Amino acid sequence: MAQLIRGLDARRVADNLARVRAELGRDDVEILAAVKYVAVEEMGVLAEAGVTLVGENRAQELEVKAAAHRELTWDFIGHLQSRKVKQILPHVRWIHSVASDSALKELGKHAGAGTEVLVEVNVARDEGKSGVPPEELDGFLERVGRVGRVHVVGLMTMPPFTEHPEDSRRWFAALAQLAGDRGLRELSMGTSQDYAVAAQEGATIVRLGTSLYT
Repeated sequence: MAQLIRGLDARRVADNLARVRAELGRDDVEILAAVKYVAVEEMGVLAEAGVTLVGENRAQELEVKAAAHRELTWDFIGHLQSRKVKQILPHVRWIHSVASDSALKELGKHAGAGTEVLVEVNVARDEGKSGVPPEELDGFLERVGRVGRVHVVGLMTMPPFTEHPEDSRRWFAALAQLAGDRGLRELSMGTSQDYAVAAQEGATIVRLGTSLYT
């Protein structure tokens, strides 16, 4: 397990936040701070720096951090295990990674009216990544619709790792096309290495870690 980040400086985080905002070139993109490796005692520093939206990858850590910092808006951005759905739902605005029928079954049991989620799409058909294949998206969206209380607001993707941000552009463009064709407004795509390209292709949420903290 990676070492937790400690000793964050609020001014540095605020400066990084402002730099990222300028690079995005759009005021309508939400900057989500990914806090998987941020110690719970550092969360207040993020709030002090002006961070308002955070995302956690692990259900147990989400419970602890969200309970301690209710002033922040929380999303779940990690791989969604169906047995963790009940644990996650009370703490989050959105789950970004709905991609399995087993998760849908649990959402049907535990979701409250008006629960909003994003569907994770494996746009690159990468065997090492989770997500619904593009050709199966419509069928999956139909099954979400049958759950009743759950509303899909957008799509999320994690393209294959690359050191060159431009290599991700085609995958971001593909996700934007899938969302646009289906009238879905939210696009969760882009991380610390490629957020600018993601924004150019229509991202509404970018998920950032090291680019905010260092």
